[in-house]
Amino acid sequence: MDIQERLTAFAMLGATWIMWVLVALSIVGVAIALERAYFLFASRDDVAKLKADLLAKLRGNDVEGACARLRLSPSVEAQVVLAGLEAADDGADSASQRMDGQASLAKLGMERNLAFLGTVGNNAPFVGLLGTVIGIIRAFHALNESQGQVSAGLMAEVGEALVATAIGLLVALPAVAAYNFFQRVIKARITRADALGKDVLAFLQSKRRHADAAAE
Repeated sequence: MDIQERLTAFAMLGATWIMWVLVALSIVGVAIALERAYFLFASRDDVAKLKADLLAKLRGNDVEGACARLRLSPSVEAQVVLAGLEAADDGADSASQRMDGQASLAKLGMERNLAFLGTVGNNAPFVGLLGTVIGIIRAFHALNESQGQVSAGLMAEVGEALVATAIGLLVALPAVAAYNFFQRVIKARITRADALGKDVLAFLQSKRRHADAAAE
């Protein structure tokens, strides 16, 4: 049996299994989207209030109080800034590196399993297209068997081909939308963490300048 015959035999199995694969991918994608949504919702905080409380503690030179306030927050922004404040005694450069490292880890944590959504969004239409190709091959086979006459079997195969494409698009679009939404949320949180981190660095640099001035 040559390659063409093998491919034809494979196509004759039908595209139903491809549709079930798409449905399974959709279910997994929805589960991941819900889990990520819950994670991001549970780790949110009022960053404006957090910043105000943090600056009030720092202006009062209460580093321990600032750390305690940050530990009360479940947010990624607080975790990043806390990493810097805990290294305050080592200087601004050390604090900056600690915050950069924590921000990278936080980003990885927030992006967990999002690659699956991106992959499904990019490739589900192609999986559906495979089902369409199989359906078209089966439609031509049905047309040949009916000797060129339009039959119910022919129309069923054409309909299956179109349904495969539609399912592929229906699976891809929500996955892409969810992936893009989560990426925007993650980018916003990392940006806010960076802004808070700059406030901490400004405090540490000011503290160092005052210490140097007092030493002179």
